[in-house]
Parts: sequence; structure tokens; C-alpha cells
Amino acid sequence: MRQFIFTERNGIHIIDLQQTVTRLDDGINFVRDVVANGGEVLVIGTKKQARETVEMEAERAGMPFVNNRWLGGTLTNFRTIQSRIRHLTQMEAAQAKGDYSRLTKKEQLDISNEIERMNRYFGGIKKMERLPAAVFIIDTVKEQIAVAECKRLNIPIVSLVDTNCDPDPVAYPIPSNDDAIRAIKLILGKMADAAAEGRAARESGVGAGVHADDLVKMTESALESGSFSASPEETATVAAETSVTVISAAAQAAVEATPQE
Repeated sequence: MRQFIFTERNGIHIIDLQQTVTRLDDGINFVRDVVANGGEVLVIGTKKQARETVEMEAERAGMPFVNNRWLGGTLTNFRTIQSRIRHLTQMEAAQAKGDYSRLTKKEQLDISNEIERMNRYFGGIKKMERLPAAVFIIDTVKEQIAVAECKRLNIPIVSLVDTNCDPDPVAYPIPSNDDAIRAIKLILGKMADAAAEGRAARESGVGAGVHADDLVKMTESALESGSFSASPEETATVAAETSVTVISAAAQAAVEATPQE
């Protein structure tokens, strides 16, 4: 971390914020491109001060997340984790249909507690059907098991790195205080915005490398030049609405001259 430290005062290391801004931009661009190319970015932050922010920002951007406890083997033994997630969804579906209504109150309470316990561990990754293309981690020291699994599977890591962290396993380190709630909210919010922009670019068919502002400008310029093409369904609808039958004057006179029966 020496390269990211600006100076030291009274035994306290001060991070170089210029490098923070530069590294943050690199991480934002990487996350945007990953999501635009169809990948998922898993957010990991189990620290007490980060749990609420992780859940809120990840859900806002539609990103999978783990904010309670990292279970060893979540990535390296993903098939087993998937089987537990399927069991959880089956239990939730059965509970919603009332299949447990005939059981005793104690049995129903035990099932509800089991569903609640499994949701604490798997609730954020229930919709993650494959391994993530990248991982965003709040604290690499606390999440050292997750870092080891990512390193084993060659999954790139974007992470906040404090003065007590090792930036070597991290592909996109962002020097910052990973204990400050404001810093976590700010950086994670930027990552969520980047993921949302990447998803918008993927759904629009633009692909990676295009920012949201550029996407808006491209659409506006296409509308002004008249080169904006609608989908085949929209074109067919417009054509059907604007179709006009043209009859020549001679044909109309012939029709009028025909005697009525």
C-alpha cells in the first residue's frame, strides 16, 4: 500500500486522493463494460457498517450480493450452493401455496425459521445462475476467503483497499477508508450506477465502452437526422395505420355510371 499513501502524520497514514479518483474511474469503466457484455458483478460486504448499503445499492442496480456472512465454497463449490438455493426457492413456493398449512404450529415455525436463515445467506444470490464475471469487495482483509476463491477461479476483483490491505490480488484497487460509511456509500453508489449504465447499454444493443451520456447523445442525433429506425413491429403498425386507398378519377366515374340494381 506504500504507493497509495500520500504521507504519515502522528502515526496515521493519509491516502493519496488523486490516485483514488483515477483508480475509481478505472473500476467504474471496468464494471460498466462487464455488465454491458452480459456478465454479473457480485458485491461482497459483510462488515456491519456496510451491510445496509450493500443491500440497498445492489438491489437498485440488480446486482447479486452477499452482506451477512461469506460461506466458504460459495464460488469454488457453486454447484452445491445452487442446490441449496433451489431448495430454498422450493420451500418458499410451497409456503406461498399453503402446502405447510396442515402441519403443526411448531413445524410451521421451524420451516419459517429455516427459510429466514437461508435467506440471510443466499437471499442476495438467489438469481445468480452462474459464476460472476467480476467481484466487488468492501474489505479484502475481512473477506480473505472470498479473495482466495476469486484468485483460484481467476475472477477479477474490484475492491476498496485500506492501508492495512494487500492490493496485489486486486485487479482494480481503489485506495480508500473501508471503515467509513460515507466512503462505502459513495464508491458503492458509483459502482451501482456503472452497472445500471452497462445494463442499459446491453439492452439497447450498443455494447460495452459507451457511457450513458454518449448513449443519450447518439439517440438524440439519430432522431434529429431521421435515421432512427423503429423495430419491425412498430414499422408494421405505423404502415397499417397510415395506409390510404387511391382511386383514379376515371375509375370513380365508371363506378358512378354503373346502373344500380
